Amino acid sequence: MIEGRIVKSLSGFYTVKSDKGLFTCKGRGVFRNQNITPLVGDFVLFKKTDEQTGYITKIEARKNELIRPPIANVTQAIIVHSACQPTFNPLLLDRFLVLVESEQISPMIVITKLDLASESEIDRVNQFKSEYEEIGYNVQLFSLHEEQALTSIQRFFPDEVTVLTGQSGVGKSTLLNRIRPDLSIETGEISKTLGRGKHTTRHVELIEINDGLVADTPGFSSLEFTSIEPEQLSLYFKEMKEFVHQCKFRGCLHHKEPQCAVKQAVKDEEINSFRYEHYIKFLQEIMLRKPRY
Repeated sequence: MIEGRIVKSLSGFYTVKSDKGLFTCKGRGVFRNQNITPLVGDFVLFKKTDEQTGYITKIEARKNELIRPPIANVTQAIIVHSACQPTFNPLLLDRFLVLVESEQISPMIVITKLDLASESEIDRVNQFKSEYEEIGYNVQLFSLHEEQALTSIQRFFPDEVTVLTGQSGVGKSTLLNRIRPDLSIETGEISKTLGRGKHTTRHVELIEINDGLVADTPGFSSLEFTSIEPEQLSLYFKEMKEFVHQCKFRGCLHHKEPQCAVKQAVKDEEINSFRYEHYIKFLQEIMLRKPRY
């Protein structure tokens, strides 16, 4: 058997990279019987059938797994949002951050289209940049023609498996095309009616960039907290972690409970009120979620 990693998935065929080269593999029927789907990013064992093809016999245990996009063993997420077209949306950004944090993936925020933004939009983005940096997030601003911004982003790729994610039309594919022009990834225009972009990335693939692997994944705007329980949510808000164990009552959800250290921290402006409001929105959504069977 040969060890490798799936770097591309398309129409039931998997491109596996190993120290012996690239192989086009199929999954064994036993995976279908066990309701297991090989994912890009999986470490696998496979058996050669000829010089360039084979079939996967085993999928190693995953560090993490994302559903949309379908990818495994990610170490870093670059969450791409735009200053305009579509408008910067901190509620949507926090939704991405919570989901990324829940999978133990290190997040980085990139805000694009500074070159298209108005002065007021730039001021608004800079204010949010300062607030997220104060929380502890790495925030990079990106304008299409700024080489310095590209260099700054590229230094985070080495030795990482990075997923680019974010709302459609924010410039994920444009960003990768600027970093690696030879990719020529298709980009889509923003729909003026819907205010969002068309899906232009139709498969998942890990691309070698600056000594790391990067996935260009479909943009999406609907994200559900299907695997997060109410008691876990506050753990995925960085600034709440230091306060959650100071609450008087064990299992405090930091909502209606008395003597809650998190709510006090909001009053004391140690936690941004907009982040706490987002937390409450997400908590209510999770609590209204239909039970899983």
